[in-house]
Amino acid sequence: MQIAAPQLTAQLQRGLRSLYTLHGDEPLLVQEAADAIRAAAREQGYTERTVHTVAGAHFDWGEVLASGGSMSLFADKQIIEIRIPSGKPGKDGSQALQQIAQAAQDNDSTLTLVLLPRLDMATQKGAWFAALENFGATIKLDPVDRKALPQWIAQRLQQQGQRVASGEEGQRTLQFFADRVEGNLLAAHQEIQKLALLHPAGELSFEQVESAVLNVARYDAFKLAEAVLGGQVQRVQRMLDGLQAEGEAPVLVHWALSEDIRTLHRIRTAMDAGRPLPMALRENRVWGVKEKLMERALPLLSLATLSRWLDDAHTVDGIVKGLKAPSWPADPWQALQQMAMKVSQACSVR
Repeated sequence: MQIAAPQLTAQLQRGLRSLYTLHGDEPLLVQEAADAIRAAAREQGYTERTVHTVAGAHFDWGEVLASGGSMSLFADKQIIEIRIPSGKPGKDGSQALQQIAQAAQDNDSTLTLVLLPRLDMATQKGAWFAALENFGATIKLDPVDRKALPQWIAQRLQQQGQRVASGEEGQRTLQFFADRVEGNLLAAHQEIQKLALLHPAGELSFEQVESAVLNVARYDAFKLAEAVLGGQVQRVQRMLDGLQAEGEAPVLVHWALSEDIRTLHRIRTAMDAGRPLPMALRENRVWGVKEKLMERALPLLSLATLSRWLDDAHTVDGIVKGLKAPSWPADPWQALQQMAMKVSQACSVR
């Protein structure tokens, strides 16, 4: 059974299941969901806890299976926690997880908690994950989208009795906060807690937030590429500055940007040949966030424009590898900025 992350608390209040699987790459959200399950289990007498971390191809799954059948002399209920950082249990692990899932049915003495990273669709269709889903509850914990981050911050502030001003001033405060913590949800949580220590319950001014919140944002090249496609010009500049300051390799940034340009070019070519846009997107394996961004951007872009961008990408590829090009900055980051801004500004046209 799949449970939406926001519904986990309500589900725990209705009744504790014997098997839960958490999967996602956001450490804070996984930690909070796991803590909520453990707390509910402790209230119902699950006092013993055993943790198994699956590492390496020769991990002993027999030990995990045995722990589920053994009980402590001091407790009649236990939590078995299985952590699989790679998300790949292997052949033996697949069989063991299916066995564990089946054994979890109506098991009032053992609660099994499986912790996994973000899984692709192919993995989620595997027999072992299907067993976890069929015999227990699975919760997918996605990162908070950048557009939703200000509201997420506001909700967390509200939980500790704080709020920002109403209207434009409050929105400016939340946007500032979001800019400072983007890509680092755990740090955002810590900064929110800091505000509770520094200021009493009630309304927070922009100045109070500005003086308290550190610049702990983290960026990656692929989120930058999404911002470029979304036409978020100011955010693109901020992310480029952040990536450079963090020591990211210009080659990786260039690859992320140029790969999207190549994909746009292929889809535009297919569209001009009479291919419907949804079909062209599927054929080029574009889905999720990128699918929505490209659906919006492609009607704005001609094949001639995309061909020029391909030429630019080829030129900048040489610059980030140490070559020089006429009319282009010699500095790799300046060249990347010129290339990214050209694309972002074109995608920002409404």
